[in-house]
Amino acid sequence: MRLSKNQIEHMAFNIVRTLINEEKIIVEDKNKLVEKVERIITEEFMREDELDQEVRRILSEYMDQIRKENIEYQTVFRMIKNKLAKERNIIL
Repeated sequence: MRLSKNQIEHMAFNIVRTLINEEKIIVEDKNKLVEKVERIITEEFMREDELDQEVRRILSEYMDQIRKENIEYQTVFRMIKNKLAKERNIIL
């Protein structure tokens, strides 16, 4: 995961605060909503981490070919990750 727990908490708090201040939402329990937003953010980062692991696994099967053809690993990684994310409705 790219962000610490504190960073995610801060982000969730800011999202909720902004939505409330801009009168986009009305909530009874602000803390409960912040916790839910934290959970959603964490789950989405975990989905992306799982996707990264799968892309690495796929690429490991083709490492010889990638080396032989002098293909840039990061370029292929991004291409495969973007394709799988699109297929699985994961927003990066």
